[in-house]
Amino acid sequence: MLQAVQAGELETLFQVSQVLSESLDLQETLSLLLEVLHRRVGLERGLVGLVPPDQEAMVVYALHGMPELNAEDVVYRPGEGIVGEVLGSRQPLLLERITDDSRFLGRLGVYDPERPFIGVPIQSGDDVLGVLAAQPSSSQRGLLNERARFLAMTANLIGQSVRLSRQVEQERRVLRDERDQLKRTVRNQYGFDNIIGRAHAMRKVFEQVRQVAKWNTTVLIRGETGTGKELIANAIHYNSPRVKGPFIKVNCAALPENLLESELFGHEKGAFTGAVSQRQGRFEQADNGTLFLDEIGEVSASFQAKLLRILQEGEFERVGGSRTIKIDVRVVAATHRDLEADVGEGRFREDLYYRLNVMPVMIPALRDRLEDIPDIAHFLLQKISTAQKRPLNITDDALRVLMHHQWPGNVRELENCLERASVMSGDGTIDRDQVLLTGIDEQVTGARGGDIDLLDESVDERERVIAALEQAGWVQAKAARLLNMTPRQIAYRIQTLNIRVKQL
Repeated sequence: MLQAVQAGELETLFQVSQVLSESLDLQETLSLLLEVLHRRVGLERGLVGLVPPDQEAMVVYALHGMPELNAEDVVYRPGEGIVGEVLGSRQPLLLERITDDSRFLGRLGVYDPERPFIGVPIQSGDDVLGVLAAQPSSSQRGLLNERARFLAMTANLIGQSVRLSRQVEQERRVLRDERDQLKRTVRNQYGFDNIIGRAHAMRKVFEQVRQVAKWNTTVLIRGETGTGKELIANAIHYNSPRVKGPFIKVNCAALPENLLESELFGHEKGAFTGAVSQRQGRFEQADNGTLFLDEIGEVSASFQAKLLRILQEGEFERVGGSRTIKIDVRVVAATHRDLEADVGEGRFREDLYYRLNVMPVMIPALRDRLEDIPDIAHFLLQKISTAQKRPLNITDDALRVLMHHQWPGNVRELENCLERASVMSGDGTIDRDQVLLTGIDEQVTGARGGDIDLLDESVDERERVIAALEQAGWVQAKAARLLNMTPRQIAYRIQTLNIRVKQL
């Protein structure tokens, strides 16, 4: 008889271990486990109570045979009732007849008072995680010790499963927190308030992009190289309803046409030499998100036709494949080229141009927003400072020189200038001399939207002297007359103000 009982228990333990390994849904798993105990070994009215992390009271997680009872509403404190006694004492409790024990509360209305009761602690190491309890039939009174040992083994398996489940949940919580923090960081980083631009031209761009971001409209960002088109594309995505989807970037000018097609559309295994496995393209990766196609004006005419189809139909085939794939992707494109001229000369498809140019956004050149230079310079210096691992600052005289330059290379040229100047600064302070050593010409005329008043003594003297020299073609005698000075006086000013004289 005992051997048959033990054999049945071993089979049941195997089934219990299978149930515990099939799902990380703890409540569902524990309910299935109690069903196995009831069906296989006659341990009825099973209960599993667990103590939530950082709490003392135990919550009933699973209760067999009472589907109408909301088990999670039942709580036991250590020493409270016979279930709480197992929790508090950390020892098994065996009762031949449950009603004979004065600690029995009958709170659940589940247990048969005339039948035996077995309760064992669920442990993990030295920690008591909860209680496993059940009622054998009256005919099993002679097997109580054997059933208690069996329940203790089952409780040990439950303890391992609960510990694993909580570790997984903790890791998920940490990952969710990190994900949410990253999302907040990214949204803040690409928020409009963090894109430098006080100039009226940039404020117009911000207002336009705020409106564009709300919809799925295709956007074409126009502007010279180095004006920050990618930054605007980021702002569109991270301030749009697609923010939870991926943001995928492709520089169309950086890849030859044969690689660009595979990069954007993906390929099937064996589609070409080296295609050893199937690969998703950027369009598939960007499904339900945004795809940023930088330098769209550089793609060939044959590739333009393939782009046109996916923009019109939202479908394509992988290279070497025949299955049509449908996607939901918002396209944001950018170019520095004059697409209208390219269309007129046949270098760019007119139908693709109109498909892309649904909502054009023009980014002004840096020379058209000179008032933003001090803020941009300080931002770039912070970036350079981090790379050089030392504090950097810039003087007002140096900023004045930067604001008078025309910046054909836009922000990238400004960043290169500041990095060169910082390298030549021994103490971390960038002054006018370091800026001039980078090859930037010192100019004043036109920096304020027109020539300055050379006789206005409220204007910085150095600016007035430089402005006069520029107007005079750097002829000192002529500049002296413009300033009501003698040639000797202007020569003295040039020397004392450390003005580098241009040789024309």
